[in-house]
Amino acid sequence: MCGIVGYTGPREAYPIVITGLKRLEYRGYDSTGVALLNGGLKVYKKKGRVADLEESIIGKDLHSNIGIGHTRWATHGEPSDRNAHPHTSKSGKLAMIHNGIIENYAQIKKELVNKGYAFTSDTDTEVLLNFIEDIKKNNECNLEEAVRVALKRITGAYCILLIDEDDPQTIIAARKGSPLVIGVGKGEHFLGSDASPMLEYTKEVVYVNDYELAIVRPDELILKNLGNEKITPFITKLDMELAAIEKGGYDHFMLKEIFEQPSTIHDCLRGRLDATAGTITMSGVMNNIEHFKNAQRIIIVACGTSWHAGLLAEYVIEELCRIPVEVEYASEFRYRNPIVNKGDIIIAISQSGETADTLVAIERAKENGAIIFGIVNVVGSSIARISDGGAYTHAGPEIGVASTKAFTGQLAVIMMMALKIAKEKGTITDERYNNLLMELDAVPEKVDAILKSADLLKAIAEKYKGAGDALFLGRGYNFPIALEGALKLKEISYIHAEGYPAAEMKHGPIALVDENLPVIFVATKDSYHEKIVSNMQEIKARKGKIIAIITEGDEVIPGLADDIFYVPAADEIIAPMLSTIPLQLLSYYVGIAKAVDVDKPRNLAKSVTVE
Repeated sequence: MCGIVGYTGPREAYPIVITGLKRLEYRGYDSTGVALLNGGLKVYKKKGRVADLEESIIGKDLHSNIGIGHTRWATHGEPSDRNAHPHTSKSGKLAMIHNGIIENYAQIKKELVNKGYAFTSDTDTEVLLNFIEDIKKNNECNLEEAVRVALKRITGAYCILLIDEDDPQTIIAARKGSPLVIGVGKGEHFLGSDASPMLEYTKEVVYVNDYELAIVRPDELILKNLGNEKITPFITKLDMELAAIEKGGYDHFMLKEIFEQPSTIHDCLRGRLDATAGTITMSGVMNNIEHFKNAQRIIIVACGTSWHAGLLAEYVIEELCRIPVEVEYASEFRYRNPIVNKGDIIIAISQSGETADTLVAIERAKENGAIIFGIVNVVGSSIARISDGGAYTHAGPEIGVASTKAFTGQLAVIMMMALKIAKEKGTITDERYNNLLMELDAVPEKVDAILKSADLLKAIAEKYKGAGDALFLGRGYNFPIALEGALKLKEISYIHAEGYPAAEMKHGPIALVDENLPVIFVATKDSYHEKIVSNMQEIKARKGKIIAIITEGDEVIPGLADDIFYVPAADEIIAPMLSTIPLQLLSYYVGIAKAVDVDKPRNLAKSVTVE
């Protein structure tokens, strides 16, 4: 969580830092703050959004050529002015921002209290900062060495940026488990949780690895490991434009990203899928094809929306490739001592490529000899770097906290992977293979057609915005989409919603059904169609309100449902990529009708980089 920004160079730092914080606000928005150096250390921080901070410091002295900034997702300590970052040290000479959790902070805090330190916040960050200053003072060493010694003692995750009143051009930074990108300019450097704060200034960046420490000055970037050995920075060229992180005329990033899906799915397929030639080109798969062909099982690890993509992947891979698949919540998998054998394939799915639980899960699986395959959206991310192979979704920056276009990008990659492996393994007929290639190739055009009818969902949303609960039901390939639809409604509208396999409804959830409960059926034409019609009749008999996502030409369900939305016909394996779109729109419009900030839902952050 949390967004961090830093700058050192000839420009005014404050405008760069505050603009960067606005771009990173999707990572946390409980409180925000900046620290600037100009003949002394100035720290300004405020509970609330970046806009609240801006308003509170109008007229203040903001001149500085070096600065750090932070937007917070609270872990230790409630959202408040005093718990906001940056924090200052006891001497008042050091300021630090931090993304992550220091797990042994209580022990260190006790030691510092015994030495006479007092604390003004509830955060683990203030403890770490004063620990660093205590080491610097007692060992008579410089700040760089003090940071290195402190980081060897602590346990947990961190990305930290420090500035020192006595060294007014230098930012000291370090990371473990939380992302850090350094932008390389001409006589200046930029730092951020991702590349968005630096896009208009430079396209050359360095992705800092775990256990690395950076000494950053306007004309110098030094990378070292915690053993004080220098590391040559590897500069990557960004393939991202500024327009990708702006709203582009839409009211919200979420709406923009929903409507971008015809192009983002096309971008994901482009250069890989050639339906006319009957080919799929995926180097990450082909470089590991013997592992896939001989795999005894595949384990998919993910969290949240990515877990739903993994669940659909289980259905598709088992059907097409005939390989047993298990889908695990990364947060459970990493702790439950799972059985991982040499030759097992672990597929890690993550939009950010930085999800803490997923990262730790694959690190431990790799130690046991598993092959790691990453499906991520962010180029250069930690999961991408640790994987043996993988595929990018090419969805572009996703700013809205609730995932939309990244999800359909993940599904597109999964479909291509499954088809490629099945073809190489000989578990799919040529006719079926070629038909599914044509179906997948047609998805962007069909998504575009769905979006042209978005206003129909706006009317349905207005009708049900007052609901206290909702039930999402689907069968087969549409069951994971029902789960995803329920998650979206919870995230965006704060309506309690649950997703179930439609047949499981009778085993408990049917007790909730009355005339006030909307039940959303994902009921496109597939081999389960007659069964799900029966489930609808059971809901209708109990006066539940039925909203149905159905295939064009369906003549049965319209007579049962209170509200319907049509999607184009597609093979049942491909149909989930279409049926998820109206559920995204429904959640968006319900959230808007309830006046929720859909881009920044309460308590949520985009990239979950802490446990």
